[in-house]
Amino acid sequence: MSSQKPKVPVLAGLDLGSTTVKFIISTVSPDGKIEVSGIGRSPNTGVKQGVVVNIEATTEAIRKAKEEAELMAGVQVHDVWVGVAGPHIKSFDSKGMVAIKNNEVTSADIERVLEAAKAVAVPGDRRVLHVLPREYRVDSQDGITDPIGMSGVRLEANVHIVTAAQAALNNSVKCIEKAGLKVAGMVLDTLAASQAVLSEDEKNLGVCLVDMGGGCCNLLYLVNGSVAYTSVIPVGGTHFTHDVAVGLRTPQVAAEELKRKHGSALASMINESESIDVEGVGGRKSRTIPRKDLADVLEARAEETLNLIANDIRLSGLMPMLGSGIVLTGGASQLDGLVEMGEFVFDIPVRRGHPGKVGGLMDVVKGGESAVVVGLLLHAFNERKDKLLNYGNEIHIGESLDGIARKVKDFFGSMF
Repeated sequence: MSSQKPKVPVLAGLDLGSTTVKFIISTVSPDGKIEVSGIGRSPNTGVKQGVVVNIEATTEAIRKAKEEAELMAGVQVHDVWVGVAGPHIKSFDSKGMVAIKNNEVTSADIERVLEAAKAVAVPGDRRVLHVLPREYRVDSQDGITDPIGMSGVRLEANVHIVTAAQAALNNSVKCIEKAGLKVAGMVLDTLAASQAVLSEDEKNLGVCLVDMGGGCCNLLYLVNGSVAYTSVIPVGGTHFTHDVAVGLRTPQVAAEELKRKHGSALASMINESESIDVEGVGGRKSRTIPRKDLADVLEARAEETLNLIANDIRLSGLMPMLGSGIVLTGGASQLDGLVEMGEFVFDIPVRRGHPGKVGGLMDVVKGGESAVVVGLLLHAFNERKDKLLNYGNEIHIGESLDGIARKVKDFFGSMF
């Protein structure tokens, strides 16, 4: 393929999951619609709980997922937006204050106040991923979300700063570059997912987004439309699979299959008479067991996981602010009965979050496991909006000049 500039702007997202690497490619139409044109998935053994533990395996998984997505989309991509997750993510609140130039708040003042808030002592081995404004204050008036154009002397900002371990980021970047890609930007997984699955009303009312992945559950709390707190619980879908493998004495691969096809988090929802075939370990014969036995194993782990999440919500102190409850997304949230059990454990509304807000091949990204990659596209679009919407204007000018020259030539040609 030639390396000339594609006709339309192309965005790519990469989710380095603990079980699967997902790569997504989309085009952006001139009216600002994101159209998914390709997605690639590849099983991955090189990441544990969101952190790279094997460079070779991860690089290979990225390469496979990228090739699959490029084949489907029919384009080659060179840079990609990457989701970051794992127990090394730490976040905290900070404040900044500046004097307002010319007594009217401009975007330059906002940049300065965010810089001031960012100027906190972050340890050398950590890197700031996001500075997320929670609210602004002009003189003594607080609770302002967008202060541009307001009159005053002093501008203050309350921000939430998300940091990640530099070493963990370096290892991810190394894998991505070895797979022949450049990193366009790094985004917190749950922040990306929140753009794909949450409505504006939910963000404003207060919501806790739980991204249940293979290695861990990542939590993001949004209050009054902005991020208030993030945390990580080191339990995920692979723990469910492992329980099934041990409890029913079956290989991991078969356990994963059973969990996806026949699993349920509530044994009471299962009909007593249903039975399933379970593969034996090490060449032993497969046997038939009641489907309820599988549900019993999963129910114990589901209850434990949901209780850990409920405990995290209690400790955050934000429970009274979560007006629209909890949204579960990610691959592990697809388990039947999980939402019903959640309503019982949390005692506040629970729903499953599915990615929306994009067009194109929607049927291949409609599951919760695609929330992060779809969110990465939305985040990338918001960051680069002006550039993407003005993309190719210089081409059109060039083409139209060529066109005029040709018409003039034709006109004179017909005269003589």
